[in-house]
Amino acid sequence: MGTVALAAKITHVPSMYLSELPGPRQGTRQDAIDGHHQISRRCREAGVDTLVVFDTHWLVNASYHVNCAPHFQGTYTSNELPHFISNMPFECEGNPALGRLLAQSCNTLGVDTLAHDATTLQPEYGTLVPLRYMNADRHFKVVSVSALCMAHYLHDSARLGWAMRRAVEEHYDGTVAFLASGSLSHRFAQNGLAPQYAFKLWSPFLEQLDRRVVQMWQAGEWAAFCEMLPEYASKGHGEGFMHDTAMLLGLLGWSAYDGHAEVITPYFGASGTGQINAVFPVTPQDGHAVPAPVASAAGGYQAVARL
Repeated sequence: MGTVALAAKITHVPSMYLSELPGPRQGTRQDAIDGHHQISRRCREAGVDTLVVFDTHWLVNASYHVNCAPHFQGTYTSNELPHFISNMPFECEGNPALGRLLAQSCNTLGVDTLAHDATTLQPEYGTLVPLRYMNADRHFKVVSVSALCMAHYLHDSARLGWAMRRAVEEHYDGTVAFLASGSLSHRFAQNGLAPQYAFKLWSPFLEQLDRRVVQMWQAGEWAAFCEMLPEYASKGHGEGFMHDTAMLLGLLGWSAYDGHAEVITPYFGASGTGQINAVFPVTPQDGHAVPAPVASAAGGYQAVARL
């Protein structure tokens, strides 16, 4: 019925906003901004009406959550990096009907998910930064999904992704793009050293690990990547424990996915973290490889390392 036209892993580094402003960092993230512009153009060409963002800055401690208010508007200052993002205006339309369909499909497949269509909750900057460059003209509607999941299994995030794809393809009359908004390795530079690592990775180990992962994505080594994802999320300091990545891979077919990632903005370092913009072709899948739910409900950070 509906179409998932595009899936991507994207950066949301706050230095993109800083890059717009007069000063020593002006223009320094233009490559990342250009990557967002290119992804936006592809979405427009594909007839996308709504961007669904898996946001690794939306922290939740129970259930998965979908912010599908009818309208978002405000002025945003980052609580963690107020010297990077300060007084950034935003406005876009939401999509309550799609948000409710997404949550309903997740619950049907056993993933506890709540849709919030009557809320004053505003999106976090994992959603707002990409929208600044992909949706400045408010062309797309927007739905934000929690992806900084503190007591969740990665396999449930994968099932959430698959359930959301089914919701679109079986019940939605429209065209959707899904964006996993988060870094690869996410080990910030130690306090006091951030300026020295503005364009670098924190360690050679993390950089080599990330670069090998990008090679796997480009080569289509999905069975191997899905198997290593829990340990990569842990040892690689994955942002949001890489739940956004699990959601994206679940949507695409998990270990049965047969596409090859296309790098839009080459891998780069930012304040010690590893960043990229990459598009993952959406290929036909039957969903049989998507992880099944388990009876165990062990919570906390241990869930990150268990699939």
